[in-house]
Amino acid sequence: MRPQWRLLLFRNYLRYPPSRSSQVDSNYLRSLSSFLYTHSLHFSQQQQHTIFNTCPTNPTNLLNLGKYDKHMIRNFSSEPEIEEDSDHVRVTGIFSRLSDKNEIGKEIESNSIVITHELGLKVLKGLESNPDVARRFFDWVLESDDERLSSKSYNLMLGILGVNGFVEEFWSLVDAMKKKGYGVSGHVRDKVSEKFEKDGLKSDLERLRGVFASGSIGSSVEKVCSRLCKIVRNEEWSEDVERKLGDLNITFSSDLVRMVLENLAMEPEKSFQLFRWIEESSFFKHNEQTYNVMARILGREDCLDSFWKIVHEIRNGGYEIELETYVKVTGRFCYRKMIKEAVELYEFAMASSDRPSVHSCTFLLRKIVVSKQLDMSLFSRVVKAFTGNGNLLTESMLKAVLKSLRSVGRVGESNQILKAMEEGGFAAGSNVQSKVAFGLSYAGKKDEAQEFEQYMEASENDIDDKVWASFVEGHCLAGDLEKASDSFQKMVGKGGASYAAHAFEKLVIAYCNRNRAIDAYKLLHDYVTNNQLKPWHSTYKILIRKLLSKKLSKKGGFNNALNLFHLMKDHGFPPFIDPFIDYLSRSGNSDEAVMFLKGMTSKKFPSTSVVLRVIEAFLKKSRHNEAHDLLSKCPGYIRNHADVLDLFYSMKCGEATPATAVSV
Repeated sequence: MRPQWRLLLFRNYLRYPPSRSSQVDSNYLRSLSSFLYTHSLHFSQQQQHTIFNTCPTNPTNLLNLGKYDKHMIRNFSSEPEIEEDSDHVRVTGIFSRLSDKNEIGKEIESNSIVITHELGLKVLKGLESNPDVARRFFDWVLESDDERLSSKSYNLMLGILGVNGFVEEFWSLVDAMKKKGYGVSGHVRDKVSEKFEKDGLKSDLERLRGVFASGSIGSSVEKVCSRLCKIVRNEEWSEDVERKLGDLNITFSSDLVRMVLENLAMEPEKSFQLFRWIEESSFFKHNEQTYNVMARILGREDCLDSFWKIVHEIRNGGYEIELETYVKVTGRFCYRKMIKEAVELYEFAMASSDRPSVHSCTFLLRKIVVSKQLDMSLFSRVVKAFTGNGNLLTESMLKAVLKSLRSVGRVGESNQILKAMEEGGFAAGSNVQSKVAFGLSYAGKKDEAQEFEQYMEASENDIDDKVWASFVEGHCLAGDLEKASDSFQKMVGKGGASYAAHAFEKLVIAYCNRNRAIDAYKLLHDYVTNNQLKPWHSTYKILIRKLLSKKLSKKGGFNNALNLFHLMKDHGFPPFIDPFIDYLSRSGNSDEAVMFLKGMTSKKFPSTSVVLRVIEAFLKKSRHNEAHDLLSKCPGYIRNHADVLDLFYSMKCGEATPATAVSV
């Protein structure tokens, strides 16, 4: 016999993926499979969008995909969030509330839940202290789809019955398991034995011990599987191995074949050889279940030829690729960066009756765009396979793909993505166009942004104000004021200035942030004068503050700000006086104060209260000469006003009583 160390080395060589990442891959596939399988075709469009807006781009982040909840979803979507409970919690709730089988079935379907083998195990594990609900669930699955129940499922249910004192039901299930060839696990035996002993059930305790002592479980599926796998693992496949297997005189069942193949999954070549030998020796004719188990095992980098043979045999035999098979193999392909193989499998699966869900399409499109090399031919193939079955590409799908593009710094490829999806029948609306316009301009992709603009115009898709505003905002945030100004000019030239106020404010802010407030003032003045632009009140305020800053106020900023004062009045906005008073008190003179006071009213002079505020501001800054000069230039009714006289008297006496607050 081969030395033990060589056998271990051989096993490690065949193990997939490498030991460095095997645990990661296992968890990754398990989470991905659970997530995609249980959220299948029955999801609404909004639910599909919500889930995949939360789908992470980095494969390692998919480790916890099955645990994603509303806290993550809220960050990525404005659409209705899915329930925070995972499927097994929702299933538990359904079976706790309902008892009628038909009502349960309808509720399961309306919640878009598929009862898989793994989900069944999770539900049973969570119901150890609730035997009635556990029995209801177990019986329902047994009646509706007993293939989802394995020996492990039976043992979980058996343990629940035993530890909760359902002795009669416990033994009935043991008998049912014997008929199926299932044995009682040692873990369940120990737990239930402890319960029987505690409750003084001596006869039942002896009976349970007798089950094991009599060797009655020697022919259980688990025992047979163990003996068979031991022979296959310990030697290279040969006629001698085949003879030993034949000598076992095994009656192969679908459940036994599945269990054996899964136990040999880490040695796919031997698993495949056994798979072939079983049918070639006429011991068992493979069915859809065993074919799919074999496909899941072979769906890996080093077994592609055998995998595709099995896949085609499945179809030629009139069987279907199970959704669980598709999800697990696709997840493994994507994790190993085998995107081409994932696309080929998707095309194959979409030709089946049990097609992958919309989630699967979005997931695959996102994987393609974040690959090391963006292959648009693969992208188009997925789109074609998806739409070829009458499916429609949605805005949420494109947004998810664009988000993945941004995550890897490929915003410049947005045009290609949009064109490929439009070739698949997608019609880009204003929201999508805006997203693309902003992404390209914000990323500084000038050529691509211009290409997008030309493409939209050539395809007779009118670029509305929202899209132009996105161009402007993106260029502004990227610091490209010239391109932002050009886009704004096109916006006004094509659609007028009626809806341009929002974009113009972004433009003004960008200019101010670049210390070009004077240029922003000129833009505003020109567009108001020549294009009837009506800026927002907030836009005026932003620009006035900047023009009256220390750096600009003495370089023409004060006069420009005064001119804006007049434009504000013409547009029906109330005067914005605080920055002016602050500037005058800090560095202005009495002449400028008079200009300000006359500029804020259509009368010869404003109300006494405003004059009083300006004088008080001068006095508080200890600029008494400017205050007296301003007073001397005021009309007599102001100079002789009681409040003005009181203010000067109080300042002279050092009291500095504040003037009455004025709201203007």
